[in-house]
Amino acid sequence: MKISTINYKLLLALLFILASWITFTIFLNSTKLWSALKLSSSLHYWDNSTKSLFPRTPLIPLKSLTETELRIKEIMEKLDQQIPPRPFDHIKTTSSAAHSTTTILNPRDTYCRGDQLDILLEMRDHLGHRKQYGGDFLRARMSSPALMAGASGKVTDFNNGTYLISFTLFWEGQVSLSLLLIHSSEAVSALWRARNQGYDRVIFIGQFVNGTSQVHSECGLILNTSAELCQYMDNRDQEGFYCMRPQHIPCAALTHMYSKNKQVSYLSKQEKSLFERSNVGVEIMEKFNTISVSKCNKETVAMKEKCKLGMAATIPSGYVWRNTWNPVSCRLARVEMKECLRGKFIHLMGDSTIRQWMEYFKASINTLKSVDLHESGKLRHQLAVDLDRNINIQWQKHCYPLIGSMTYSVKEIEYLTRAIDRTGGEKNTIVVISLGQHFRPFPIDVFIRRALNVHKAVQHLLLRSPDTLVIIKTENIREMYNDAERFSDFHGYIQYLTIKDIFQDLSVSIVDAWDITIAYGTNNVHPPQHVVRNQINILLNYIC
Repeated sequence: MKISTINYKLLLALLFILASWITFTIFLNSTKLWSALKLSSSLHYWDNSTKSLFPRTPLIPLKSLTETELRIKEIMEKLDQQIPPRPFDHIKTTSSAAHSTTTILNPRDTYCRGDQLDILLEMRDHLGHRKQYGGDFLRARMSSPALMAGASGKVTDFNNGTYLISFTLFWEGQVSLSLLLIHSSEAVSALWRARNQGYDRVIFIGQFVNGTSQVHSECGLILNTSAELCQYMDNRDQEGFYCMRPQHIPCAALTHMYSKNKQVSYLSKQEKSLFERSNVGVEIMEKFNTISVSKCNKETVAMKEKCKLGMAATIPSGYVWRNTWNPVSCRLARVEMKECLRGKFIHLMGDSTIRQWMEYFKASINTLKSVDLHESGKLRHQLAVDLDRNINIQWQKHCYPLIGSMTYSVKEIEYLTRAIDRTGGEKNTIVVISLGQHFRPFPIDVFIRRALNVHKAVQHLLLRSPDTLVIIKTENIREMYNDAERFSDFHGYIQYLTIKDIFQDLSVSIVDAWDITIAYGTNNVHPPQHVVRNQINILLNYIC
């Protein structure tokens, strides 16, 4: 009897433990389920009900930052520190070219070829008060029109309202000096804030074809809409483009695209006054006398070695004399183009400024024959071959954003990273990349991400094919008075500095088109043929 009682109590204890365990398990699972339901509900609410200014649709689940995203964040933070906010109450307290003063440091009666001429700039506002901070966007240039000569000057910002402007006197003769206040520091700050605020200064119109019918729909990098979207996403590189999906038409039916400027501005009325023509590109040294430069019987300068891959960059990188580009650190030899390119495969990738190279090659090599790739429009993929010399040259446009008022095909469009990935590469393969102009109207992170992704693709290419020659062509300067909020050279300058920084660790060569076009004083996004010829001559010297 006593044993039975003990067994009964033991059974009750076991049942109690079992019941407690079951209850605890149900409670735990229900809590997890409730949390999951709450999270799902929260995400659903954010996706459908929250109307942020530019929601990144479709919503990507939260996750830790990737290496690329961390690098973007790092570069953005560095740029934000370099371009701090500069609020102002009245235009009279902003930088004034007319009231600022320039002083030659250690002036001489005679200047010799090769000397450095330094000028101290003290920036003042329209009331004549000394500025206490820097950040003005300046462009220094020296020129001798009679000699068809020009070079950029170096600008050093001391961040206290003073600047050192340094010119290297590369040639003999009468030299004119120019220092333009392109944008005041207040205008620069306004451009930077406005640029990173919105994606809709340029809108894209996509053409969808379904049988015999055509439908047009709004597209973009970011779309502020609750409508169903077509997503054209490169998941590996996390770059996307979106279109509002037309009714009863599949997303794959997108065939063509064009863009147009939208009447959108993120500048205040007061800030807009800083970009009136009278306030952009104003000469600071208007009354500056020309400088006379003599040979001074200096010793003959030693012959510089021929330009080749991996040579150190200088500021300025070179100068124009007799309409010919002369690098500072090396010598450009005369190259016979046909023989230099014999057996070569040249991939030109990017925007229309590198398409100019394609057009120059076709015009200069009469044995190059264009291959019909059955595409249409100015932005079509181009291929030209010389079968006897085994020369292959091709140009392809980069992927979105690609701005153009003329309709272009997107059926063959791809990110340059994918084209680089397909490139086998070897000693006779040359890849030339040009990015920038089409990115200016959009927040800088779009450009940084693209540059980092291209960097990674080039890195992989050079790992598997170290003999491949990779060239980065930087941006050209462009028209100074054309829609500063979208296309100012300040945007291009930030991208120019960024891409040089990103690619500095790779064995690539730079064609410094930024410095070249300043030296030529072109102010044209598509410079004249003689400027293009000199850019290409640098390429030929790298190849041969």
